[in-house]
Amino acid sequence: MKVLQLHVDLVEYEPIQVESSVYEEVEKKAYRVDDALLLLVCVEKDDVVDLASEVVRDSLEFMNRMKIRRLVIYPYAHLSTELAPPHKALGILNKIRTEASSNNIEVHYAPFGWNKRLVIAVKGHPLAEQLKSYGAREGSKEEPVSKALLMEEKLRSYWFILTPEGRMIPVEQFDFTGRSNLEFLTRYEIAKSRAVLEQPPHVQLMKKLEIADYENGSDPGNMRWPAKGRLIKSLLEQYVTSKVIDYGGVEVETPIMYDMHHPSLEKYLHRFPARQYVIKTEDKEYFLRFAACFGQFLMASDMVLSYRHLPFWLYELTRYSFRREKSGELAGLRRLRAFTMPDVHAFVKDVEQAKREMKKRLKLSLEVLEGIGLTRDDVEMAIRFTKEFYEENKDFIYDMVRTFGKPVLAEMWEERFFYFILKWEFNFIDSQKKAAALSTDQIDIENAKQYGITYVDEDGARKHPIILHCSPSGAIERVIYALLEKAYMTMEKGGKPMLPVWLSPTQVRLIPVAERHLEDCLNLMSRIEGEKIRVDLDDREETVDKKIKDAETEWIPYVVVYGDREKERGELAVRIRESGRIEYMKLEKLIEEVKKHNEGKPFKPLSLPKLLSRRPSFK
Repeated sequence: MKVLQLHVDLVEYEPIQVESSVYEEVEKKAYRVDDALLLLVCVEKDDVVDLASEVVRDSLEFMNRMKIRRLVIYPYAHLSTELAPPHKALGILNKIRTEASSNNIEVHYAPFGWNKRLVIAVKGHPLAEQLKSYGAREGSKEEPVSKALLMEEKLRSYWFILTPEGRMIPVEQFDFTGRSNLEFLTRYEIAKSRAVLEQPPHVQLMKKLEIADYENGSDPGNMRWPAKGRLIKSLLEQYVTSKVIDYGGVEVETPIMYDMHHPSLEKYLHRFPARQYVIKTEDKEYFLRFAACFGQFLMASDMVLSYRHLPFWLYELTRYSFRREKSGELAGLRRLRAFTMPDVHAFVKDVEQAKREMKKRLKLSLEVLEGIGLTRDDVEMAIRFTKEFYEENKDFIYDMVRTFGKPVLAEMWEERFFYFILKWEFNFIDSQKKAAALSTDQIDIENAKQYGITYVDEDGARKHPIILHCSPSGAIERVIYALLEKAYMTMEKGGKPMLPVWLSPTQVRLIPVAERHLEDCLNLMSRIEGEKIRVDLDDREETVDKKIKDAETEWIPYVVVYGDREKERGELAVRIRESGRIEYMKLEKLIEEVKKHNEGKPFKPLSLPKLLSRRPSFK
């Protein structure tokens, strides 16, 4: 059963005409209820009548918390394609109505089996919209569903805002003034709806800039990457990897396909909230990895570790990881079914060492995002933990919040179901006010034992380490999505969108004014290229204005127009995208400017012809 729970200022509905063979008699007029909890209820085919009690219990708990006295039950078939037969759905809905009416609240009920006009005004607080799932199915044999994924929909959470000053404030009491992105994150996480209703703006940009595109010959959520996109993706992969290796990561490589019934892996599948791609052979079932975890854990189980080695770090850049996200949740580069994930695990002695290491990794993640081109203002932090861990480690948790420097969203669980006791992530809020997790880390107290990973302690005894799971950037594709969405929001505010210079496929474009200037431009290109700067030359038979316009469309950071005046002055006329100005400078000054942006970053040449007349379009 799916229930969209809405705290509304008003709901108004009017039966128009009967649309089902099973329907309830009702007077055809408009009904209005003010200040109520509205339940849009979708009964599914495998639901049982006992679920009604769960729905009523959760509703009453929320109503007491928010001091709501009116409940509206509204049959709503649009939340699922697996609908129950009408007579069964009506029976369960009537059970909800009966049980709710036995409490001291005012209950209203929209008629079953009718097409109805519906008007809703939802309240503005973060808890006002929540999607709930009851009696989720275990999944068919053809498509196994992780028990953790099902449990994630059922777990009871308590939501707070933690402040750097050490305060824990229930979300409904927090003043979000000046914290709009934190409020958007809070709404998004509590609602638990990942459905995509409209195309995100970055999709048009990724196509226009020839970065990525959909591949109709593959499964949805598997993208193709033309030359410019492959360059950007490769630079990001190299940058994150270099930062992890500087931190101490030991880079390895593991398979992408695993036995579903391997004794260590089978349990892990049900402890990780992800849907799998399954491959069947004659006598076995395999799954495509959804993370680097189990490959590294199987490797670690064969290693000989001493307490002197800890903390020890294993790292892999998984190209690719696979998750069978729901088709309605796929959205350009924000949510994919095949993605590249930098994944670094730390094996530590105990919780105290885990906390020290997690602080280092939090700072590493901030450095990585800032190096990529995302500031602390571009992300919001969420942190999740069990109540027990919070009570025992408050100082550590608030120290993390202070390091981040802004209030963060906190989700607290009464009990632990997942393998971790604490997890944090940085979330980017896009132009549609949706959140996407980037950097993340977890404290895993379960999998070392599950995989037989041990170390020899000072007393000679074999013990199981704690494992930290960290991606300092999040999926590489999602980083590109964030950069494109950030550029789009800059454009919406009247600024010029651009990528960081070190990631721009072409960093400098040369535009000769006439054919007689081509040879000089070729010489300039050779000198610039020798300084490890990506440069190309627009030698097409187009007007200078058209060439400048095309360079603007491609977000080229530095555009050099070269003609007689520049030749005589011995200086270049450089259009600088970031400032919007045209500056005259010596070639050496231009090279110095670009190299400042490239400093500390990896470099790769663009694998396209440097002369635009010889360059095909990937659009």
